[in-house]
Order: sequence, then structure tokens, then C-alpha cells
Amino acid sequence: MNANVSVEPQRRLKPLRGIQKVAALLLAMGKTNAARLLRHFDQEEIRLITLNAAQLGSVSAAELDEIADEFLGQFANGASLFGTAGEVEKMLDGVLPEDAVSEIMADVLGNSNRSIWDRIATVSETVLANYLTKEHPQTAALILSKIRPASAAKVLGQMPGPLRNQLMRRMLSIKPIVQEIMRDVEKTLHEDFMLNLSGSMEADSFARMADILNKMERDHMEEALENLNEERPKSAELLKGLLFTFDDITNLNARTRMAIFDQISTDSIVLALKGTSPQFREVILSSLTSRTRRIVEFELNSGEPASQRDVLEARRAITDLALEMAGRGEIELNPKQEESTYFS
Repeated sequence: MNANVSVEPQRRLKPLRGIQKVAALLLAMGKTNAARLLRHFDQEEIRLITLNAAQLGSVSAAELDEIADEFLGQFANGASLFGTAGEVEKMLDGVLPEDAVSEIMADVLGNSNRSIWDRIATVSETVLANYLTKEHPQTAALILSKIRPASAAKVLGQMPGPLRNQLMRRMLSIKPIVQEIMRDVEKTLHEDFMLNLSGSMEADSFARMADILNKMERDHMEEALENLNEERPKSAELLKGLLFTFDDITNLNARTRMAIFDQISTDSIVLALKGTSPQFREVILSSLTSRTRRIVEFELNSGEPASQRDVLEARRAITDLALEMAGRGEIELNPKQEESTYFS
């Protein structure tokens, strides 16, 4: 079987989804065979196939074999293919009316031609800030100078003051960049974010994994992250940026902490604070009303023992509530900028 275009295959991070498999097979079949099949789809189905085909990227011969085996039970060895908007337009030519093809291609080109810098702006500011702190300051400054100003401001707001100031100075003195270097930066960003964090048609795997890790026992979570860091360090770093644990509550601003603990029972607060350091405890107590603080301090000073299981359940209930509130848009779980000085 002859594919339309052959390129050097790239390592695929995720298996193809159903509609992507259809797109891959249609591109590999060539215009004549694809046209006969496309006549059996309605326009909305063709639109979805087209959008996926244009963004398909590299599909190896081995992957094509697996897809064909799944649909047909048999498939000949073939070349790799690379889905592009141009190949899709050729495939549609003569299958649909010219105005229908133009309308669909407008959607395709509008999506596939989006700059990596526009798409990177959709990444969580917390995740992007965490990523950039691991990069060389000059690289981080370059990336920040290319994304939307509003996004850059939010990312800088997540960073420690000294680093933030250094990056702003570097951004002011950035010289024109050699195109080859810029392409390397864009390629790296695409691989680290657009491939690792893509999920427009399915729930994001990183968000799902972060949700799972957030609900695990602390030692189990740390063990899982340590293991992942050995095999896929960049994935581990991205995941860390999505996690929120009980310890992270001290990294929230006072208003956010008050909103959370306002909905927590006194008994749960007392249990959650057992075994914490005096500094940590003081941050939490400062978020309570005067009456609640007196009660909590009295209970803690009484020294009544509690099982470790009850303590961990109380802490998990608080972090679960914080995550739920953030999901509803009631609070933001972003690191505070000026208040957490005792941890620095």
C-alpha cells in the first residue's frame, strides 16, 4: 500500500484514537480509494476526520499495519505517512462541493497553523512557571518574551522575586535569535507540552494522574514520582506542577486559606494539624476566626492522641475540598508571591 507522503517517523507518545485511525487509513489509501469511502460519511463526520488528519503528524508503517489489522484483519507492508492540511485538501477535492471543501479547510488551517506560542498560552501558568524554572534563565526569558503578555505576566507572578527580576532584565536585552535556534526551541516546546499535554478530544492524562496522586498516601505518591522521575523526568516535573497536597496549603494567600478553612469543621482542623511544625501550624491558625483559633489551640495543647489514619484522612479531606473549590472556580491554587517567607 502506498502512502501519500513519507517522512522520518517520530516516537509517538500516545496511541492513536479511533478517529485518528480512520484519518490515517484514509490518507494511506490514496485519493481514489479514500474518495469512494468518504462519500459514505456526512459532512460533520468528514469535518472531524479532516481536522484529525491535518494534525496527525508521523504515522509509522508498523502503526498502519496495526490499524489495518484491527479494521480488516489483514494489511500489506507500507510506507510511513505524514498528515498535513495539503494532503487532506487533495483527498477532499472532487469528493465534496468546492464551497464545502473551502469551509472545512478554513477550520483545518485555522487550527493547524496556530503558532506554538499561541498554543503554549493555553498551558497552566503554574505548570509553565515550574517548567521554566528548570531551564537556563536566557531560554526562559526568550520563551516569556514570545508568549502573550497576559500569560507571561501570570507566569512571572508564579516565580520567586529574584528569579522574576532576573528574567525581566534578560527579556529587555534579548537580541535577534538565529532561526535555527528558534526552531529548536519551538520543537522542544511542542514535544514537552503539545504532545505530552495534548488531550482536546479526551481527558488529559496528566490531569488524571495528578488527581490520582493527590489522593494517594504521601509516601506512595513520593515513591511514584521518584520512579517516574527516573524514567521520564520531564513528565515528572510537569506532574509536580499539577499536584496539590496538604503541605501546599501554606503556599496559598491568606484569603484563599480562609475560604477553605471556613468550610472545615473544628475537629477536622485539630486532627489535620497534629504532628505539624510550629511554623506550619501558625500559618493555618492565622487563617481561622478568633473563636475557632482559640478552640483549635486549646484542643492541640491538650495533647489528646489521635491515630495516624485519622490525621491523614482529615488532611486529605481538606485538600480534596481545596481541589473541588478550585475546580468550581471559587479559589486559585497558585503559589502566593510574598507571604511564604519562612519556607524560603
